[in-house]
Amino acid sequence: MKTSSELKKLLFEIDHRGYPNYKQTRGEYSFDGYVLSIDHVQGDPFASPSKLSIRVDGRTAGFPKDHYLEEHRRTALQDDLTRRFARAVSGSVRRDAGSGKSGLIASSRAGQEVLRRTCCDIDPQSGNVTFRFEAGFPAFGRSINSKELIHMLFDLMPGYVDEAFIYYKKEAKHFEELMFLADDRLALRQSLDKLGLCAFIANGACLPRRSGVSELPMEKAVPFKSPESLEVTIELPHKGAVSGMGIKKGITLIVGGGYHGKSTLLKALEKGVYDHINGDGREFVVCDDKAMKIRSEDGRCVHSEDISMFISNLPDGRDASDFSTEDASGSTSQAANVTEAIECGSSTLLIDEDTCATNFMVRDELMQKVINKDKEPITPFIERMRYIYEHYGISCILVAGSSGAFFGVADTVIQMDKYVPFDITEKAKAEYEQSGIKTAESLAAKEPDFSRIILPVRSIKERDRVKVKSRGRDGFSIDREEVDIRYLEQLADNEQTAALAQTVRFACEEVIDGKREFREVLKELEKRLEHDGLKVLCGKMPYCGLAMPRIQEIAGALNRCRFLRFSRGGRN
Repeated sequence: MKTSSELKKLLFEIDHRGYPNYKQTRGEYSFDGYVLSIDHVQGDPFASPSKLSIRVDGRTAGFPKDHYLEEHRRTALQDDLTRRFARAVSGSVRRDAGSGKSGLIASSRAGQEVLRRTCCDIDPQSGNVTFRFEAGFPAFGRSINSKELIHMLFDLMPGYVDEAFIYYKKEAKHFEELMFLADDRLALRQSLDKLGLCAFIANGACLPRRSGVSELPMEKAVPFKSPESLEVTIELPHKGAVSGMGIKKGITLIVGGGYHGKSTLLKALEKGVYDHINGDGREFVVCDDKAMKIRSEDGRCVHSEDISMFISNLPDGRDASDFSTEDASGSTSQAANVTEAIECGSSTLLIDEDTCATNFMVRDELMQKVINKDKEPITPFIERMRYIYEHYGISCILVAGSSGAFFGVADTVIQMDKYVPFDITEKAKAEYEQSGIKTAESLAAKEPDFSRIILPVRSIKERDRVKVKSRGRDGFSIDREEVDIRYLEQLADNEQTAALAQTVRFACEEVIDGKREFREVLKELEKRLEHDGLKVLCGKMPYCGLAMPRIQEIAGALNRCRFLRFSRGGRN
């Protein structure tokens, strides 16, 4: 390992030379209190920024061991350090340092969710902190401006390290509260199954967000208050007794007038699969972490999926038990989405009627009389809901505003009125009985055949380097093959999209072998990510911009890759 003095000397020597000379700086350098590693140098000032990392010895960082020994606490601490570094560098770097990305210092910018990221690692044994970030090495044109880089690395960086990665006793209360919240959230999640719940919303929670493009809590929002009949109290290790609305496993219907908070409640549950930072308003809003948002998705591709639970007797003679299309309709896409949710192990379905195919969800009595059942290939979801719960143990939370037919199959009916929930189960059931509406049949179905196999992608598997790009939360590309994931609505962060892209690439290179069934591919990916973390996706390339996705989103991304090919029983 070289010294910081050697780095400074080298930078002075290459000042004003051609930009490629920056590559001489790669390596590790010992600074006072930390090690700076220049892992990858950009090709020119307009290219993606250089990749750097900082390593602070555990004894220097000084965080108490009980703050990082357990995974849930370690994740919370890593998230907090990420936010601290981002605050430290924000606005403190001169952007007039030269051409292109000169002078830029960038790191992961976390949102409201607490996620495992590649940017920050804390070793659970030593307490060593490793933080990865990007920096634009300064230049005027393509001539090195090393004096500005010296300013960044020698004048500014020591302060950033001190501010972000060193534990001071004056901040002990902040870190203690951080750990207590992590403990309480874990205890709350672990309580769901024991209490027979698939979700919990604490009294006083702030569910509405500031706007459609902001995840910050809305100011002066109506605080959540559970109906007495649905209220449960859960004892947490630090906060003590927390009361709120428990949503029981089974079929729950959320109804109410427009703009009264139905979709707001469902969206809070969608993101309740993640932990949220203190001050978000949803700290104690938790949902079954295997919950999956389901919607229709016109135009998506479907690969050899068995959708016969919902679709049969197609007029063109296609086999619904081995259904493929490049352009799914609203109903077939939603049928595929439900089947795929079952396939990947989801245990709760979250559905908003507004984003569903009406003919997939329900058929009223008049339509059934006019169009004979043998002429209709769709078995409505309402006729399978009870069977899916009883046979697979998969609950459903459904927002409905136009059809009262769902009252007949619901276990619980919640009405949202001016953002306040009311338990109207008894009233809804009574009105339903008096209406004379025929109760939807609860129809059993043949279990879907999940034996489909992904065929190897030679063009990716046999290449030394595969080009991968992500595009926010809307999609990504692998070797210019676009993958549209905009309707995987539970993605919370752009870095999860980047991780999905790398996971698909990794699956094609290392896991997909033409022998494993799709579910086995998912299990192998889950096992490797759990054991090795996101670094398993990075190979030799340092990567600081990934956040952990759930297996549900990994399955969703693979299912939407048009370049993949599936087979069943040797059929291509």
